[in-house]
Amino acid sequence: MKSERQNRILELVSKYEIETQEDMIERLRSEGYMVTQATVSRDLKELKLTKALTARGTYRYCVSQSRNHTGNVRLNNAMADSILHVDYSMNNVVIKTYPGLAQAVASAIDAMNMHSILGCVAGDDTIIIVSRDEKSSAEISEKIRELMKAL
Repeated sequence: MKSERQNRILELVSKYEIETQEDMIERLRSEGYMVTQATVSRDLKELKLTKALTARGTYRYCVSQSRNHTGNVRLNNAMADSILHVDYSMNNVVIKTYPGLAQAVASAIDAMNMHSILGCVAGDDTIIIVSRDEKSSAEISEKIRELMKAL
């Protein structure tokens, strides 16, 4: 339940400008998650979400860019638990996730800021990463598998 809720939080901050914990609580409750302010506060802290300035001059929750500064992203339990399979072919990496979670996982992968990743596209349960070359694809696939095992 916790990893599902945290995945949903990551999806929500990638889709909406959520400015406060109260906004997050409202969205989660409207989707059937019975959460308290303390639970949401812990989740936001564990996910290492930060606030960024919006075009309107307000602040919103977002995935921290410094969270993964070493390129050794912690894909956190919620993200790694969402991945079912990783494979590559030529300069493409394909990641299968549980339905509805691909975009949140792709967001975490984008936050890795790996030079070898040219782009990342997510559907409902599949992510395609385009890398610079086949060697990069193999390295990216292996890194994601290692992160999944490390949890």
